[in-house]
Amino acid sequence: MIIYSVTVRVEQNIAEEWKTWMVEHHIPDVMATGKFIEYRMCQVMVTTEEGGINYNIQYLCKDEETLNDYAKNHAPTLQKDHNDKYAGKCNAFRTVLELVDHNSKGI
Repeated sequence: MIIYSVTVRVEQNIAEEWKTWMVEHHIPDVMATGKFIEYRMCQVMVTTEEGGINYNIQYLCKDEETLNDYAKNHAPTLQKDHNDKYAGKCNAFRTVLELVDHNSKGI
């Protein structure tokens, strides 16, 4: 399994609006691509010198080929939508992780 992790620093004055837009629009659009099995959205609990609020969204997909297809055929449009709406108010970086062990207790 592959985790596509997106960490976003959001200006504090738009954080609630951004979070709502992510949950109601952006994440459903990402999931509608059919490339991901599930997602988690978290607030990063550590504050940084840059200020703002940091969030991390983790999308789980079955393999690297599926993620590469998403990156080629879907991500540019979805990222453009985000950038058009929140240009200069958010800063994102992406990480690809391979899941090597998992123990879920139904949390």
